Amino acid sequence: MVTVATESQQHRQQATVAVPDSRRKVVVDEVSGWLRVYDDGSIDRTWTGPPEALPLMQHVEPYAAPRDGHTLHDLPGEPNLRVYLPEIKQQDSAGRLPVIVQLHGGGFCISHPTWVMYHHFYARLACAVPAIVVTAQLPLAPEHRLPAQMDAGVDVLRRLRSIVTSEAATLEDPAAELLREAADLSRVFLVGDSSGGNLVHHVAARVGADGPDVWAPLRVAGGVPIHPGFVRAARSRSELEETSDSVFFTLDMADKFIAMALPEGATKDHPYTCPMGPNAPPLESVPLPPMLVSVAEKDLIRDTNLEYCDALRAAGKDVQVLINRGMSHSFYLNKFAVDMDPTTGERTQELIDAIKGFVSRH
Repeated sequence: MVTVATESQQHRQQATVAVPDSRRKVVVDEVSGWLRVYDDGSIDRTWTGPPEALPLMQHVEPYAAPRDGHTLHDLPGEPNLRVYLPEIKQQDSAGRLPVIVQLHGGGFCISHPTWVMYHHFYARLACAVPAIVVTAQLPLAPEHRLPAQMDAGVDVLRRLRSIVTSEAATLEDPAAELLREAADLSRVFLVGDSSGGNLVHHVAARVGADGPDVWAPLRVAGGVPIHPGFVRAARSRSELEETSDSVFFTLDMADKFIAMALPEGATKDHPYTCPMGPNAPPLESVPLPPMLVSVAEKDLIRDTNLEYCDALRAAGKDVQVLINRGMSHSFYLNKFAVDMDPTTGERTQELIDAIKGFVSRH
């Protein structure tokens, strides 16, 4: 059973700046019900789209008593972490668990890792692998443009390493002590949803460029970009031919969020959103771990996702590609479709199985 905040609480969480009506000025930009930018610079993230989408955006409270084979903990700090700990019988050195660091999506501009849409999938993934799942709220654009989100991803790894390498009995938070006892820092995997998939690539590249001595004993053993937000300035064939069936991803939404997130004046051909393009460092020179890339067959950005996979292969990288047949962007995050539609449920299980197999091999 999931404990969620009330709708009013969720609205407060969504809104970066709650501006009283009397102070509101003119809306200068709006993104598909997700975000409004006012001419005074304030940002409002109160959801104004279809109300049936709201349950997926509800906040899930942490719980220390096991539910469905795991516990859920929040670790305040810099940055704040959320940790899924699967129940394990043994926590000695031989029984330590790999760590999945989830980098959430939302076009760099919206969403929160405590939402039901992420919770239902990553709680399930933690138990299936089994692995510890660590996630964090990333800074949001347009208030914080790229590379702020990449910097935050690196900071998550630094804090994870700091906790796990702490001396026994020196951590004040019991949940941090559980993390310290259970985590295998030599097997850290970056998993990212949508724009979080971009972060998987760039955070892994930063860690790789630093070299193993800088990060020891932490090692990024693999990356899993799921439907990464890789695009080009020119429309791909899939962007022109596929149609969106979800309020969670449309071309207008992608275009506007990317424009708000990229450095001022940059186009989609920037390396942050097109690491396989001519403006990016040659992939042969980018130190990346083994990668599992998940591509949705009916995704608007399917073709640029596949182009990224082809570019990795051409650069001699270790890459595995999973095609989610008949599925659209981030289908696995829609808990209701996963629970009620057999095909969506089957494809979600395939994704979980693929991640489980990838982690076990690395």
